[in-house]
Amino acid sequence: MQAPPRSWLFVPGDSARKQARALQGSADALILDLEDSVDPARLPAARAQVCELLGARTGGMGPALWVRVNAAGTAACAQDMDSLYAQSARTSLPAGIVLPKVNGAGELAAFVAQLAQREARSGLAPEKGARILALVTETPAGLMNLPRYPDELAAAPEVLQRLAGLTWGAEDLGAALGALERRDDAGNLTFTFQLARTACLLTAAALGVQAVDGVHTDFRNPDSLRADLAQARRDGFTGKLAIHPDQVEPINAAFSPTAAEIAHARQVVAAFAAQPGTGVASLQGRMIDRPHLLLAQRVLATAQRTAERP
Repeated sequence: MQAPPRSWLFVPGDSARKQARALQGSADALILDLEDSVDPARLPAARAQVCELLGARTGGMGPALWVRVNAAGTAACAQDMDSLYAQSARTSLPAGIVLPKVNGAGELAAFVAQLAQREARSGLAPEKGARILALVTETPAGLMNLPRYPDELAAAPEVLQRLAGLTWGAEDLGAALGALERRDDAGNLTFTFQLARTACLLTAAALGVQAVDGVHTDFRNPDSLRADLAQARRDGFTGKLAIHPDQVEPINAAFSPTAAEIAHARQVVAAFAAQPGTGVASLQGRMIDRPHLLLAQRVLATAQRTAERP
């Protein structure tokens, strides 16, 4: 099982120069953007550029190429998808779709059905279909509907099979609310945006998919990025969106287990192995139980998959 991407770097869909630079970097995934970073008048050129890049991609080396389309149900989204799936060559298809401004599980399910139809027409086998990273807090409705996801998607296994992860966004939500600021004077998210972040994290965990932290817009401030990353890793996120190449290395480092974490995880696993059949063990004078073992196993699995990353 391949490790999920740690760093998801946005790259404008209409900039061949920035795409070439990003391909030489260390991001785990590139998000070729057809939404916010492209002027609407430039969308036809951006679609053509993205398809050209996807078609030129050979082999499995380098970052995974994802495409952020426009919001589901819009004419721009339909045109984005038409351009991506107009060709039958499988090498021209993206690894996944980043779907913005998702208002609810029903909207996500409708998009998946349309995606499956397009893939079938392009000759792609169902098991080779694109995964989806959903931006689920960019609208007030999207945030309010998150608690319904587990029940609604339980009846839609075809959606869960596609869903790679959930991520959240503060900028579009702030604009929709008319919020003057997203952070307080100390640099911490204000309550509404902390709620959006936490709801995304909890829903992703309930669905068993990756939780990807949102962008850090102050890309010239490495100290604030490190603080943001420390909090994200501590809370349970396993990756983060990036808007600048300089953010990639810190993100990769933050979401890779450290040597100390790996050593501790091995000690936890060994402590339970020494006492088979028990739900509680002792390590360095402290009691540890099943949640500690599960976390240790997750750390070791992440370390192994990260080491095997192409």
